[in-house]
Amino acid sequence: MSALSTAAPAAASTARRPKAYSPEKRRSNLLTVILWVIALYFVIPLFWLVIASTKDNADLFSSFGLWFGAHFSLFQNIGDVFSAQGGIFLRWALNTVLYAGVSAVGASLLATMAGYAFAKYQFPGGKALFSVTLGAIMIPLTALAIPTYLLFSSAGLTNTPFAVILPSLVSPFGVFLMRVYAADAVPDSLIEAARVDGAGEFRIFWQVSLRLLGPGVVTVFLFALVATWNNYFLPLIMLNTQELYPLTVGLAQQQAASAAGGGAQALFSTVITGSLVSVIPLVVAFLYLQRYWQTGLATGGVKG
Repeated sequence: MSALSTAAPAAASTARRPKAYSPEKRRSNLLTVILWVIALYFVIPLFWLVIASTKDNADLFSSFGLWFGAHFSLFQNIGDVFSAQGGIFLRWALNTVLYAGVSAVGASLLATMAGYAFAKYQFPGGKALFSVTLGAIMIPLTALAIPTYLLFSSAGLTNTPFAVILPSLVSPFGVFLMRVYAADAVPDSLIEAARVDGAGEFRIFWQVSLRLLGPGVVTVFLFALVATWNNYFLPLIMLNTQELYPLTVGLAQQQAASAAGGGAQALFSTVITGSLVSVIPLVVAFLYLQRYWQTGLATGGVKG
């Protein structure tokens, strides 16, 4: 009996022992194929843009879209981009940097302050205001285009940089993201300790909390930067002077002129190369800020 009683726990312990992890058994061929298809879906348009930027107008219409043409015209196309229409592309690029930079900085600051207030302060109507903010995320921007235009038109701000910058300062998703992130990133005990030391609320925010909110701020900044940089519809309805256009509207106008003229203006390769040049700053910004972006999402998503 003693031998049986000793062998029974040993057998039970062996049965409960977890199996060794095997990467080969966990691998799924179906998921691998799906991931490759998704990767190609996102990479192929960029690959086509790079290849098309190396072609002249003739090769664009006579060669295979995903391979090089008979002539390598990338540097010639880049020169045409910055010389076409008196070098207006550079002006559009500077406008885009101004609109996107100011809007991203302002949106990040406002979203951080609002999200911090929602997370760390209790005030009348706070839950209602946050619910309204969540509801604003669901409203498509195109539905607000006409009311925004009428509002800015009545204020005399259309066809000015403010018509693009001011609406871009509002980021409901940024407020939601910073509210979730601030709730976990800034301990209440740290705020109480700062109050005991005699620090005011503004000083606590600027000198204590803001340093802990750095990854979240960079995350909101990146989202706002990309959204404003790629914004097309808002500048299209707000601006009617070519010198104020951002890259999105300016390149679209060049493309429309080429299509309307049946290719007589020969701007197809110029527009495509201009599109490639316009996305390079976003790629650089993402590669530089992605570590903060990933950290911000991972930290803010630990708790709800």
